[in-house]
Amino acid sequence: MSIMILNVSGRTDIVAFYTKWFMNRYKEGFLDVRNPFYPKSVSRIYFKDVDAICFCTKNPIPIIPYLKEINKPIIFHVSLTPYKKDIEPNIPPKGTIIEAIKKISNIIGIDNVYVRYDPILINDKYTLTYHIKSFDNMCNLLKGYVKHIIVSFVDEYKNVKNNKDILKNKEFTLEDYKEIGTNFATSAHMYGMTVQTCSEENRLTEYGFIKEECMSGNLAFKITGKTDFKRWTSRNNKNCKCINMVDIGVYNTCRHFCKYCYANFDEKLVNTNYSLHDDNSSLLIGHIKDDDIITIRHS
Repeated sequence: MSIMILNVSGRTDIVAFYTKWFMNRYKEGFLDVRNPFYPKSVSRIYFKDVDAICFCTKNPIPIIPYLKEINKPIIFHVSLTPYKKDIEPNIPPKGTIIEAIKKISNIIGIDNVYVRYDPILINDKYTLTYHIKSFDNMCNLLKGYVKHIIVSFVDEYKNVKNNKDILKNKEFTLEDYKEIGTNFATSAHMYGMTVQTCSEENRLTEYGFIKEECMSGNLAFKITGKTDFKRWTSRNNKNCKCINMVDIGVYNTCRHFCKYCYANFDEKLVNTNYSLHDDNSSLLIGHIKDDDIITIRHS
């Protein structure tokens, strides 16, 4: 049986908005996840079958008080970007997030905390110079608390197209990639960190980036002691070589409302879904129905 690592979550920010629900499910010992493409199909996941948990969030603050209650290996991917309210309307102040990252590092260890400078977009306001200075400042503030930085570049998701008049993002040139690669690698190395890309065709290794996956087989072995894992496959992103994780989130449920988000494309639907959330349900959104088909998932 393959190892099972929970992704909490790439589809929404469970930590920021649904920590109480997650901890209720952890204490109950199981949770349910609807298949986003076949809603009547529900996977039931028992925490006794979970080998590790990867928390992916822009706001880790709500779960910090509960981390010592979770008796599983934990990895954190905290997205930390330098955008203002025009692009990230509901993200807490970035200085507050940096202090939260430091607390997490002290609790779970520096090797288990990854910061994602993700996604990078450039326009007349958020220029290359702006990003280079912001990245260096971030690395400086996190020195001694973070070893690993992951970057990626904005993609043309539906939400990006919907918000093109706000984002006004420009195409990256080869010179742009060189500037980012050279300067980011210099800053990361100066502060004792590695820097890598995520799911990018251009991995920037010629400028000092390491060639690694966000959730590699080596990392999975390090945190679980197991080597039996599946590779993640996607028709939309053939550059990703990560191992498979089980995402327990739901699309269109994140209330950060970031203008570049791939997991949200309808803010009205986000608010509707949020109103259907119940901290005591086994599902993140809504409740189990009589005609749902529940299957226990082991990996």
